[in-house]
Amino acid sequence: MQRIKRFFRRVLLDSWREADAQADTASGEQLDWRPVVILITAAVTLTLARYFGGNATFSALVPFDKELYTRDEWDLMARAWWSGVRIITYVVIPMITIILMPGERIRDYYISFRGFRRHLWIYIGLYLLVLPFVLFVATQDQFLRTYPFYKYANQSLGHFVRWQVLYAVQFMALEFFFRGYMLQGLRHKFGYGAIFVMVVPYCMIHYPKPLPETLGAILAGIALGTLAMRTRSIWGGVFIHVGVALTMDWLAVAQCPPPGEGPCRSR
Repeated sequence: MQRIKRFFRRVLLDSWREADAQADTASGEQLDWRPVVILITAAVTLTLARYFGGNATFSALVPFDKELYTRDEWDLMARAWWSGVRIITYVVIPMITIILMPGERIRDYYISFRGFRRHLWIYIGLYLLVLPFVLFVATQDQFLRTYPFYKYANQSLGHFVRWQVLYAVQFMALEFFFRGYMLQGLRHKFGYGAIFVMVVPYCMIHYPKPLPETLGAILAGIALGTLAMRTRSIWGGVFIHVGVALTMDWLAVAQCPPPGEGPCRSR
């Protein structure tokens, strides 16, 4: 028990104290423009992702035509659109913003692998910690109505792998946006409080998902945000997200109809 307490004290409390010590607490009338730019950009990009990144927009642009596509091909294209919009909103727009901000550099926004390699054991431990919860929710009907997002992932190994690649890419984009762009951009003003500012929109993007997963996103956001700030790397969060998502989809597909007997249950 003492070891566990020391671990959490070192990983959480010490990390928060360090971030707070580095915050810019100087008083004065000069405007700190970084949090203004970061938060406005975050609001705009999250809005664009929400209103233009879904099936409705893709259906309007590329209506389903059974003469041109099979249903599983069209649905994978829709998933690719969803993933692509998140790359633009979560990565491209923030990177352009960083480039345009005087004195800011993209490489400072936690994209280094160095801290991730040194702390890989922590992320493996976190994955093992959440694995029992994943195994439990995989038995729930609400879970099976939600996953996999690509309901034809059960048709073949090729279908499953193509979907997982698209899924993993958008997780990399998500981690850069929340654990890189928002944290580094807000850290100088809010210290460790930047983690909790970031957690609010991070929780909210989970609203269409099952309630236990959305509530879990609050704890996950705090943990991954703290570790990203401590290690100066987003890649541990990518590792956790991709590992958990792959496990959840594999468990879901295992309960779908066999190939050739129909897709997984639609949400």
